[in-house]
Amino acid sequence: MDEMKSVTADDIAAAREDFFSERANVVAKNAVSANGIRKAARVPEGVAANAMTFDIDLDNGERCNQEHSGRCWMFASLNTMRFRTIKKYNLKTFELSQAYPLFWDKVEKSNWLLENILDTLDEPLDGRLMAFLLADPVGDGGQWDMFRSLVKKYGVVPKEAMPETACSRNTSGMDSYLTRYLRGAAKRLRETHEAGSSLEDLREMKKEMMGDVYHLLVTCLGEPPAKFPVRLRDKDGKVVLSGTYTPQEFFDVAVGMRLDDYVSLISAPTADKPFGHTYTVSRLGNVVEDGGVRYLNLPPDELKRVAVAQLKDGLPVWFGCDVDQSYLHEEGIMDTAALDVDGLFGFPIEGSMNKAERLDYGESVMTHAMVFEGVRFDDDGKPALWKVENSWGEDHGRKGFDTLTDAWFDEYVYQVVVDKKYLTDDERRAYETEEPKVLAPWDPMGTLARVRG
Repeated sequence: MDEMKSVTADDIAAAREDFFSERANVVAKNAVSANGIRKAARVPEGVAANAMTFDIDLDNGERCNQEHSGRCWMFASLNTMRFRTIKKYNLKTFELSQAYPLFWDKVEKSNWLLENILDTLDEPLDGRLMAFLLADPVGDGGQWDMFRSLVKKYGVVPKEAMPETACSRNTSGMDSYLTRYLRGAAKRLRETHEAGSSLEDLREMKKEMMGDVYHLLVTCLGEPPAKFPVRLRDKDGKVVLSGTYTPQEFFDVAVGMRLDDYVSLISAPTADKPFGHTYTVSRLGNVVEDGGVRYLNLPPDELKRVAVAQLKDGLPVWFGCDVDQSYLHEEGIMDTAALDVDGLFGFPIEGSMNKAERLDYGESVMTHAMVFEGVRFDDDGKPALWKVENSWGEDHGRKGFDTLTDAWFDEYVYQVVVDKKYLTDDERRAYETEEPKVLAPWDPMGTLARVRG
């Protein structure tokens, strides 16, 4: 036996002696085994610094709940939009349908997959690209650019016009059967190609397959409305909007957001993505005719600057982050100082890699999208604490809100979406005119926000 390759009895004995020789290790063992790692590592002084007091504090009506679905990016996007409707019409609260974009996203992702299958007919089935395309083709996750594409094509509707169903509240069953159907469709397209059929014939097959996709989705989610009646009343009970609208008309009238003015900024300090340049991700998107995603990579301080500027102008900010890192879930606190995991174990775990290394080694990616609705400044006027609207219902965190410290922002916020007017001239020029570098489909910046409630 090669003792340098194996875990030996002497190795175990030495580790045991080292562990039990320290009183702190025994205390940690007892605390963690009884309460779990995060409760044992919780730092009360860090928690105390997360009081819900802010210098900018926007009001966005009642909290929304994505329930058992990965629609966080949709909820975050719709929450930035409904804010405009609430403000415009002086409403107490208001909610846009989240089942409506879910329906169309599944349609468009299905078509996106099948078009990618037609574009890769000669790729080896056991290659990395095909494995990637087939792994999770119609999962719930997404990014802002994908949501913008949906709204440009399909508009939005009030929640009453397309309410939640059992399959929108818990999408796992619908996703599973739709994925199975699409994998079978991919198999049939590839086999028909191998038998010598033309691309034109394959596209006719795809049209039939998309009809089946539509049938499945209507069965699970109901039929999306083509027109619907609207009657909104303000805080005083006065009717402020009344009529019948298409989804596109309702977006224009009730939301009125210039979608193409809003741009995705990322902060990824890896060697392959120099700051100040634009990037896209190969084969990432949903609406084929609207293209994929486009990012401008900037340092965290620039993301903070533009987010603060938009908040100061009275508008919330969509952002994406790795939500589960240094996170006290029940209390809704994202704070690197509120948990001391490394102190608990006595060696670096959270501190074993920096932000770039975590991205390079698969430890951290964007997992969740939420909305900044406030910020507290320190004595020097710099952001200290951010107010976050989550989409896990009013019972989560502090009545549906989380807090996020500035230090946590540096480490785990990967994307913000703001009006491009807040960019510097150089940043705007780079975003609008530079040919983006194409990243691999499996690049960490291509990860979709998808954490379930």
